[in-house]
Amino acid sequence: MASKETEIINTLQTGGYRFTKQRQAVLEVISQNRENHLSTGEIFGEVKKKYPQIGLATVYRTVQLFEKIGLVQHISLDDGRMRYQMADPEEKHEHHHLICEICGEVIDVQEDMLEHLEQHVFLKKGFTVTNHRLTVFGICKNCSNH
Repeated sequence: MASKETEIINTLQTGGYRFTKQRQAVLEVISQNRENHLSTGEIFGEVKKKYPQIGLATVYRTVQLFEKIGLVQHISLDDGRMRYQMADPEEKHEHHHLICEICGEVIDVQEDMLEHLEQHVFLKKGFTVTNHRLTVFGICKNCSNH
C-alpha cells in the first residue's frame, strides 16, 4: 500500500489538495470495503469509528473530490443511494454488476462482455464508446437453490 499511498498523495498534490488524516480514513474505508459498494452514509459510519469528530459533510466532500480526481467511482444499484468503489486505472471500462432480486447480493463481473456491441455501435453509428455501466438483475446461486 505504501507505493499506492504515495501515488494517491501525488495525485492529490498535483491537483492542489492535501492528504489529510480524514481523507486517508475515507480512502481506507472505501479500499477495505471493495466488495461492499458503500454509500456515503455507510462510509461516514465507518470513518466516524476512528474519527468521532468528523462530519458527514466532510466525508461527502472527500468522496466527491476522490471521484473528481479518479480515485473512486460511483455506481447506482437502483436502491436510491449512490455507492462508491475504488477506481481501477487498468480497467478499460467500469466493471459490471449482478444484483440478486431476493437477497440483494451484488456480484462484480470483471470481464468486458460488451466488446462486440461496442464494435457494432461504432461500425453502424460511428459512435466510439468510452465507458459503459451494466447492471443485471436476477436471482443468485444461493437463492436459486432454496
